[in-house]
Amino acid sequence: MTRPLDLVFMGTPDFATTILSALLEAGHRIRVVYTQPPRPAGRGHRLHPSPVQELAERHGLPVHCPPSLRDPATQEEFAAIRADAVVVVAYGLILPKLVLNAPRLGCINVHASLLPRWRGAAPIQRAILAGDAETGITIMQMDEGLDTGPVLLRQAIPIRPKETAGQLGGRLAALGARLIVEALDRLARGMLQARPQPCEGATYAAKLRREEARLDWRRSAIELERQVRAFDPWPGACFESPGERLRVLAAETDSQAAPPPPGTVLDERLSIACGEGVFRPLLVQRAGRAPLDASAFLRGFALPPGTVLPCPATN
Repeated sequence: MTRPLDLVFMGTPDFATTILSALLEAGHRIRVVYTQPPRPAGRGHRLHPSPVQELAERHGLPVHCPPSLRDPATQEEFAAIRADAVVVVAYGLILPKLVLNAPRLGCINVHASLLPRWRGAAPIQRAILAGDAETGITIMQMDEGLDTGPVLLRQAIPIRPKETAGQLGGRLAALGARLIVEALDRLARGMLQARPQPCEGATYAAKLRREEARLDWRRSAIELERQVRAFDPWPGACFESPGERLRVLAAETDSQAAPPPPGTVLDERLSIACGEGVFRPLLVQRAGRAPLDASAFLRGFALPPGTVLPCPATN
């Protein structure tokens, strides 16, 4: 049975809401929720609160949205909370030393990779892009480095062959929710020993950039199919066709050799020549339209065999 703790929760995206919900269900007392300030979104660029803020407010929890944690007044306010522990999940701000040292049990991070692999902001997407066979959740005692602290708990899961970042993120969030509740319980009872991360095998999961989602036909078809999955739901893999940009939501590959140049449409199934192999979109979407399977899409949008689709410009 988990002993209730006084916690501060720090998180921002949907992924973090699953963990916050699990802490509430376990009976922990969430003293304050810290999250990123509301951001402009949508056609009107109206300010929208983060998913974590929306969930916290539905539960009547106090919410703080400081632009930084380095302000002395903000740090004093934080220290006055006197929390047992801080749980951090994809928060988006650096925690200074005073914040890290304030809670009795420290700051505990739920990270969506098997550290030290994929330290940083986008571990789920980077694991898919790299073709990793597995990933997982690491519960980590935070220090002043970037995801370098000692490990409390970790568990691996396989990455399924057709799994998108959104689907994998959902499974990892559920796993993280279970592990953080277990970790807090064992930590509070003095039954959990932190272990230093190994020095070897560290990689960096850089923040996603929208331009990374552009499909470059000079790359292998396998790499492009991974892009489709890694950038779903955001920012969405896409390519330029004559007249407009098209999004690809699902695809398959063929290892057959294809004639050059890369980007050539090969047949009526929208098979496209790549630097290595053939890429075949299965689900395509025009801006402002519903997604369509490739055959239905081609009935209303002409991309005849022999069309050469452009490759993105290189810097």
